[in-house]
Amino acid sequence: MISLKKRGWNINKRGVVASMLLFLLIGATGCSGEGAEAEVPRPTFPAEPQDTVLYDNSILDDESRWTVNNAHDPAIIKTDQGYYVYSTDVRVAGEAKPGVMVRKSEDLINWTWVGQALPGIPQEALDWTGAVNLWAPDVTKVGDTYRMYYSASTFGSTRSAIGLQTATSPEGPWKDEGLVVSTSENEQDKLNAIDANPVLDADGNSWMVYGSFFDGIYIAPLDPDTGKFKEEGYGTRIAARDRATEEGAVEGPYIIYHPEFKKYYLFVSYDSLFEDYNVRVARADSITGPYTDINGMNMLDTDHLPQYEIGTKVVGGYRFTEGEGWVAPGHNSVLQDGDDYYIVHHARGETDKNWPYLHVRKMLWTKAGWPVVSPERYAGETVQDIPKSYISGEWEGMELDPSVDGQVQASPFTLQRNGKVTSENDSGTWTFDGKHTLTIEWKERNSNGASTEELQLLPSWDWELSKPTLVVTGLNDRGIAVWGKQLSEEKE
Repeated sequence: MISLKKRGWNINKRGVVASMLLFLLIGATGCSGEGAEAEVPRPTFPAEPQDTVLYDNSILDDESRWTVNNAHDPAIIKTDQGYYVYSTDVRVAGEAKPGVMVRKSEDLINWTWVGQALPGIPQEALDWTGAVNLWAPDVTKVGDTYRMYYSASTFGSTRSAIGLQTATSPEGPWKDEGLVVSTSENEQDKLNAIDANPVLDADGNSWMVYGSFFDGIYIAPLDPDTGKFKEEGYGTRIAARDRATEEGAVEGPYIIYHPEFKKYYLFVSYDSLFEDYNVRVARADSITGPYTDINGMNMLDTDHLPQYEIGTKVVGGYRFTEGEGWVAPGHNSVLQDGDDYYIVHHARGETDKNWPYLHVRKMLWTKAGWPVVSPERYAGETVQDIPKSYISGEWEGMELDPSVDGQVQASPFTLQRNGKVTSENDSGTWTFDGKHTLTIEWKERNSNGASTEELQLLPSWDWELSKPTLVVTGLNDRGIAVWGKQLSEEKE
């Protein structure tokens, strides 16, 4: 058996050479082989991406080098000029310049600094909130006009506002269109007007989902002509948690519609911004809800305890055995690019949590219509059929247990060629559908009894070990997300 390291010649730009060698090999040996396995081509792994030096103090005063650095609450949009990410004004070791950060990419891997969208905080928002920076922007295009919704507030306050800017280019110049919605510190229901996400429903109607922490998440219809609220009031509440503590936070809402499953998906971030931030998802038949998770729990249920059980956790803090781990990933946006989906969020390095970085990850879908996220950052990987002979070997993986605060640590397991799976304390069996779905049936999993995991294989780049590798992502039969990656193949 050829090792994965030796198989490295079959990586993107060398794929032509690999295909020619494979063609010659088949021609020399015949193609009768061993059934379908002989017909599955070698997988194509991403080429090595340029990695970012973490905690690089030399860039602190040079904004032109802020590629994925200082990225917080990122919102993504694809335009005919490339992909753009707009994010909160933050800066490591200094005061952030207000005005909304803008970055650009041609491939979702390499990002360049564009600058600040605005010259500062718009006057009406400044007068109302006293904000010192702008938060959580999001941009959508309506006709020939780009609409940027930004948030202005101060930490821990509900005296907040969402404003609107318009432009004919994703890089501006931007025109101030005033405030869309504002809340005060005296709001009876403690609604907080930040974290806006403009969204279209299946019929093309305009909405805005927004809100943070205190009274939860709201959605309101927008006037398609003005981009502002169509009706008086604040709209409909669609998600909430116990607002008494920081651990009860729910914020950063983002909604997408999936035409195949005919469902709306609400993504939100839970818990403490610096410690155990994590992304949850629920879905609904109507854009206004009710939104329920994979176990049928309603996102408005504030009576159920423990509250961490509500919402299907799809991204959380994690650490593989080697390399830098990540903490507090959250405040995501989602990009649908043709048939491909990507989740975009920030995360903090475990060594110094003051540094937020931009992460883009491939997002896949289960047969039952639930999103699952790659355990590795995007490097150009594509979904493809995997030869069964590539799967057996040494792996490590983890469950993104919603009850675990902070990082989840990966643990080793072995997929044997005979269909058995073993780990330090558990054992089971694995099967493969011949394409890219791996099913593991554990007899005992982490003292939780028998467990079945339906996982999707993806040829990816291992950012921790700087090599190509197979990863898996999926859900188990309790609705808990499972991540894993191959460390080495089984040798024949």
